[in-house]
Amino acid sequence: MPDTVRDAARDAAQLTPRVVITEDRRRIATYDLGASDAPADAPVVLAVHGFASSFEANFVRTGWTRDLQRAGVRVIGVDQRGHGASEKPHTRDAYSLEHLVEDLRVVLDTYGVHQVFYVGYSLGARVGWRAALDMPDRIHRAVLGGIPDGAPLTRFRTDEARHALATGETPSDRVTAGYLTMASAVPGNDINALVALVEGLRRGGPDDDPDPHDPPQMPVLFCTGSEDGIIGGSRRLAEATPGGRFYEIPGRHHFNAPVSRQFRETAIDFVLGR
Repeated sequence: MPDTVRDAARDAAQLTPRVVITEDRRRIATYDLGASDAPADAPVVLAVHGFASSFEANFVRTGWTRDLQRAGVRVIGVDQRGHGASEKPHTRDAYSLEHLVEDLRVVLDTYGVHQVFYVGYSLGARVGWRAALDMPDRIHRAVLGGIPDGAPLTRFRTDEARHALATGETPSDRVTAGYLTMASAVPGNDINALVALVEGLRRGGPDDDPDPHDPPQMPVLFCTGSEDGIIGGSRRLAEATPGGRFYEIPGRHHFNAPVSRQFRETAIDFVLGR
């Protein structure tokens, strides 16, 4: 087994969540991975994962946390509500973009951290765009990987997903079937909670979509795989952002981009201002 894979597996096995209680009394699992031999004022990265994933899956097992710590960065990770070790309500009212952003604010307040570097992927990037607008004083700069430029999970058919959960039948819609297969393969995922999350996010309407006419004002690095169908939209958001940069992750699609070493190294260099 390669050393990097062995190290990531060991880090995952040692994860211990700290539960933070949100304003609406939901339990959110968080993780504090301090940089070895780093001073108390070491830079802090807030790492936020994608849909049907977790902090462990997106950032620990892929080597992100190990490389960030080696670079002298403290990492605070979050399992977004409905994911990982966090509470997984089954009602769509428990989910909204506002809830997801407010959860992050509560996490930062609980840890006593005023300002962070934000690193988010997919849904985590979508939440990061909104967080950068809603609390610009808390985010120094941001890395938004695989950010969609429209409604989240647009092609996910929640009606077919609900029918599949009730009957055990495979959805006829190929994209929906793919998402359910992916989500079911991650240990601990609650598919009913994830479907409720999609339904809740969609209730926000077009006003919740990233608006290129109202972009974040801090430096933002947008990263999307060269084989990802949303790359055009991601690039347009980067071009519309005053401090935006764009990095095309070579040879990657949406689901395997987080494991790219080139993505990881480019993002860490950006966070550290190199």
